[in-house]
Amino acid sequence: MTSAHLDETPRPPVSALVLGAMTFGTLVDEKTSFALLDRFVEGGGEWIDTADCYTFWLSPDGRGGDSERVLGRWLAARPGMRERVRIATKVGAEPLWQGSWPQHRAGLSRRAISEAFAGSLDRLGVEQVDLLWLHQEDRATPIEETVDAIAEQVAAGTVRRVGASNHPAWRIERARAYAATRNTLPIDALQLNATYLRVRPGTRPDGVVHPHGVLSDEQLDFARAHRMEVWAYTPLLTGAYDNPAKPIPQVYDHPGNTRRLAALQEVARATGATRSQVVLAWLVSQGIRPILGGSKLHQLDTALEGVALTLEEAHLARLNSAD
Repeated sequence: MTSAHLDETPRPPVSALVLGAMTFGTLVDEKTSFALLDRFVEGGGEWIDTADCYTFWLSPDGRGGDSERVLGRWLAARPGMRERVRIATKVGAEPLWQGSWPQHRAGLSRRAISEAFAGSLDRLGVEQVDLLWLHQEDRATPIEETVDAIAEQVAAGTVRRVGASNHPAWRIERARAYAATRNTLPIDALQLNATYLRVRPGTRPDGVVHPHGVLSDEQLDFARAHRMEVWAYTPLLTGAYDNPAKPIPQVYDHPGNTRRLAALQEVARATGATRSQVVLAWLVSQGIRPILGGSKLHQLDTALEGVALTLEEAHLARLNSAD
């Protein structure tokens, strides 16, 4: 990611942290999920991110929906909580049948979006979501059809904002231009894989199946030029920054990252924070919302402290010049 235009990027508050609910109801049991959600809200968090396909690869029937169901039961058990949180979910990546992903998934046709989103609303137990993500681009469907399908949901009052995850910038620009002709809400948020370290050119981290799934300089510049939000998934490399038992993935093994890790260590030592906390603070300083997918309360507490950390200009300069 480029460090250009830093002075143009607003710095979000502590509520910039997003709680990722991907493994709620599968790897994370309901009691723990409820405890994490409660602590997140108590700590000032607002945004909760899920998807209709979470987590199909861990489900006995190979279908998603468990995460949304847990969130729906949590909201039902906490009267008034819906007014305190913002819910984001995604459509388009659910397998058509068990074992069919990624070759055969729901996609982003008008019918697919209508059916998938109706299921999401039912599982969540809500009448509206604050942000609906197009989960993965669908080249088999004209982007105009996708925009029209979302416009129907916006007109019905079921969607407040629209975002795109794992899409190239040119497809988002085409969608935004068409939305303008339809006088409907344009895509105003991107969700991509992003962290402080940079992957080797031509590689992608495990779990990023889309060729445009890693935040690039072009995508970041596009988002900033149009004042679009950027959300980062897997920002902490599933704990590898601070857990000796989890090595930094091989796709990050190159001389540039050796220098970036050294800078990260220096800033962590100077601030008394962990390396993960510095990464979160750095992302926030870039105007990027990090998504935390932790499964333990202490991980959440550490992350909330990280996004609350304000890095001095000297620290930011050291981190941004370490390429």
